[in-house]
This record gives sequence, structure tokens and C-alpha cells, in this order.
Amino acid sequence: MNYLKLDHKYVWHPYNALPSKNKILPVKKTFEQTIVLENNKELTDAMSSWWSAIHGYNHPFLLKALKKQSKIMPHVMFGGLTHEPASLLCKKLANLTKLPSVFLVDSGSVAVEVALKTAILYQKAKGKDVSKFIALKNAYHGDTLGCMGVCDPKNSMHSLYGDYLPKNIFTSISNLKQTIKKYKNEVAGVIVEPIVQGAGGMKIHSPQYLKIARKLCTKYDLVLIADEIATGFGHTGKMFACEHANITPDIMTVGKSLTGGMMTLSAMCTLKNISDTISNSEIGVLMHGPTFMGNALACAVANASIDLLLKSPWEKRVQNIERTFKKELESLKNLDIVKDVRCIGAIGVVELKCDGISQEQGQKYAQTIQDICIDYGVWIRPFGKLVYSIVAYTITNDELIKITNAIKKAVEKIDDARTK
Repeated sequence: MNYLKLDHKYVWHPYNALPSKNKILPVKKTFEQTIVLENNKELTDAMSSWWSAIHGYNHPFLLKALKKQSKIMPHVMFGGLTHEPASLLCKKLANLTKLPSVFLVDSGSVAVEVALKTAILYQKAKGKDVSKFIALKNAYHGDTLGCMGVCDPKNSMHSLYGDYLPKNIFTSISNLKQTIKKYKNEVAGVIVEPIVQGAGGMKIHSPQYLKIARKLCTKYDLVLIADEIATGFGHTGKMFACEHANITPDIMTVGKSLTGGMMTLSAMCTLKNISDTISNSEIGVLMHGPTFMGNALACAVANASIDLLLKSPWEKRVQNIERTFKKELESLKNLDIVKDVRCIGAIGVVELKCDGISQEQGQKYAQTIQDICIDYGVWIRPFGKLVYSIVAYTITNDELIKITNAIKKAVEKIDDARTK
């Protein structure tokens, strides 16, 4: 494990200092829903590799697609060239999202950046010179600058980057209708996380606000952007969370689960009207072109992942996960330290009370919870006051119970320590 010394010296981990202030676990290998550490300790992954490994790890069907494509063409620039894996993938995404114009990029944040740029270009092409957006309180859309500009200022990195970030308009879901009406002439569009708000608090909402947003964006010709990076490909029990409201956005961003967690790839999908309006205007083109856009390896794996998902009983599997989460985590509501327990699809969330708890103490709680779960053979990564799990759809009932038991033991221990 000499590489741990190298890691400590050279590797700057996400949301961390260098050298790391938090415990970094060395991983030897993965399989199915399991992470194997260098000391051979096995951890059931309750995070599905940041919500992306929906088929578990090392799935043979995905590996076969990867190996096959690697022998043909790992990558070629996408400017002026194309290839079969990308064309097939864009067709599949167009059919699934009902949005026929697809722009492939290499991360979720970049997909959102492109979505924002596309909305601005669309409005400019029609003679409306606007660049602001309406976003929701508690929103999280990524860590690049444009994305941070549509993240809730109170729950993101606005305090660190200040005036360098774009200025947008934030509203609660209850005031969304009034806010759209008030600022309809000043914004390019509205961006939302459908049904589940992720890193901004793992909040779960009624579909009604999506219907309101869709109706008003249509009425005022605003671009409705649905950020389905986290929710897409079944996490909420529907293929896409917008389906809970039976609406189609003007733009949808997808990522994370697109390749089953094996490769980095994301996409922005939009209506033909939007791509046509931009393409037929003086602007003419979408000015964005990542070097590894349309990577052939990633596209081949994404095609395989979508095929694997559609051929599987994923809906029944996700329903079973939701039932288990609700049944097993419900008892935690009785603890003094627990504010709420909420579940949808493959997502289970325990929110702790933060009244009277300093940020430092909250971080200690999170680390303690993580340590206890590791002792029980479960990998989990709490943040702030949230202890949550988003699992692979292929998880077994025994593995799921193992995860919920570990979460319960950890939260109960924190509750005991706090009440003594």
C-alpha cells in the first residue's frame, strides 16, 4: 500500500484539503455491490459510487462492450467526425427523453453548463437579450461556475467565489408561480431538479411544481431545464423524474447512471425547436466542444447500460428497494436526533436535527456515522445533517438490510451520545 503515501502527498480529493483531513480508504477491487479494501475488508456500497453504478460493479455486459470497443476505436475527436456508438446513443436518448437534439459531454456539471448556454442562445436567437435564470432554493446543479450560479447561495460555494458567479433569481417551490410571472421578461429560463433535490438537502417534493413550471414556461416562452443528472435512469422509480408530473422539459441533462458508473459521460437533450432556432439564426452554432466529447468507449458502455436497464425488471427492483427503506428506517423517526426519514425509489434519507449543533460537531457526527457503518461492513458517505443511501438496482435483500441496519446502529449511537 505504498501508494497511500503518494496519495497523502500528491492527491487532492474532492471537498477536501491537501493533504486530506479526512480518512481515505484504499480500495483493492470491486465486484457487484462490494468494495474490497486493501486489507481485504469488504464493504457493501450504499452509495452506488455517487449514485452512478446502477448495475453494480464490474458487470460483465458492460465490460464486454468496453473491451469490444477498445479494440475498434477508443476515441476520436468529435469535431467534424462521428462514429456509430455516439449515433446510436443519441438516438436512444432522444427516444427515452422525447428530446431529439442531443449534445454529448463528459460530466454532469458540463451538461448543465451547456444547458444554460443553450437556453441563453435560444433567447438571443429570438432577439431577447437575457442571461439570468430562475432556480430553486436548496438547488444543487454542479460545481463549475455557471452551475454554482444556479445553486442555492446559502447552501453552496457563493461565499467563496462571491461576485465572480452569475447572478440569478432564487425562489421557494411555493412561490415559483409568482416568481416566474414577475421575472418572465428578465430570464432565459427556469432550472429545476425534478422531484428530488440532491446535494442541497435530499428533499423530496410533490410533482405539482413541475406542472406549474411547465405551464408557465410554455406560456411565456421560457426554457424549462430539468436537471436529471442524479434522478435519471430510474432512481425515483420512473425512468426520469419528470414522468411523475407527466411533463417534458425543453432541456434535460443526464449523466451519472448513463454509463452504469463505469465511464464519465453526460448529455444535454433538447427540443428540435430550440436547436433549430439557434442553428437557423445569425448565431448559427452551439459554441461548446469538449476534447473528449462523444468518447467512443463511453458511448459504447452507455449503449450497453441502457440496453441492460431496459431488459431488466428494474422497476420492480426499485419498488422493492423503496419498500425496504421505508420499512427498515421508519423506526428512526422516534429518536430525538432525527428530524425526518424520507424515501423514494432507490433513495433512503435520514435527516438529523441540527439545532444547537455547530458545523464542526456536525462533521464529527458524520465521520462517526461513517466509521460505525464501515465497522458493520457498509460504505456510506453522509454530508452535513444527512445520512442517506442510493443503491444499485441489483442489490440483494440481504445487502439492503445490512445497509439499513448499519445506518440504524450508527444513528442510534449518535442519539445515545447526545442525550447522555
